[in-house]
Amino acid sequence: MNDLLYEVTDRVATITLNRPDKLNAFTGPMIDAWAKALNDAQRDEHVNVVVVTGAGRAFCAGGDVARMGEGEPAALDHKNELWEHIHWIPKTLETMDKPVIAMVNGVAVGAGMGMCLMCDLRIASDEARFSTGYVKVGLVPGDGDTYFLPRLIGTARALELLWTSDFVDAIHAERLGIVNHVVPASELRAYTYGLAARIADGPQVPIRMIKRLVYQSLKLDLRTHLDLVSSHMAIVRETADHAEGVRAFKEKRAPKFRGR
Repeated sequence: MNDLLYEVTDRVATITLNRPDKLNAFTGPMIDAWAKALNDAQRDEHVNVVVVTGAGRAFCAGGDVARMGEGEPAALDHKNELWEHIHWIPKTLETMDKPVIAMVNGVAVGAGMGMCLMCDLRIASDEARFSTGYVKVGLVPGDGDTYFLPRLIGTARALELLWTSDFVDAIHAERLGIVNHVVPASELRAYTYGLAARIADGPQVPIRMIKRLVYQSLKLDLRTHLDLVSSHMAIVRETADHAEGVRAFKEKRAPKFRGR
């Protein structure tokens, strides 16, 4: 599908939203292809990290507002459309233990902002801008903004952004905790793929277990979490990458992990 591109290079899969003339506003078929690409990346033993970005000057403008009001489905049909299609993205991401990085090259609005919030990390161009958007067209966030945003920046700040839909520039987004790093637009690709390569070249069993532990900790009490940690620790101590890490430490050199 030309509206969504998928490629794998050096153990990094790239998903590119490719409707630059529409600021990468997504369609139903794009969502289906996006979910499939995420599933493919999770199953592919040659993929260690996923990068999601947009073509042109936008990351994603969310749903195609120009199509709203044209043959709108009944309420239950619309609910099912969200659950069975658009919600595939957060539900698929929830099952992925491979790191997913949003490379935010431009504006991210509405569901576009939501889609980058649900990634594990966000690297933003200094030209990026963010807005929850929904309230300006009389809607509630439809793809998980009300779940992910408070977990990143706290309830009060999230409510302010959700209620006002004010635009936030990249520097302010970094201060709020929406993005991890802001870099000049000309350096965005090199910085993002440099970070992706570092993670992709690392010891993959502990990297994926760390992701599971962090997200599972949000739903568990301390004792249950520590019990899970002890199980994961017992497993990773048996891996070849752990043995290599110990040898490298003793030999005062950089470790050579298998990267898979």
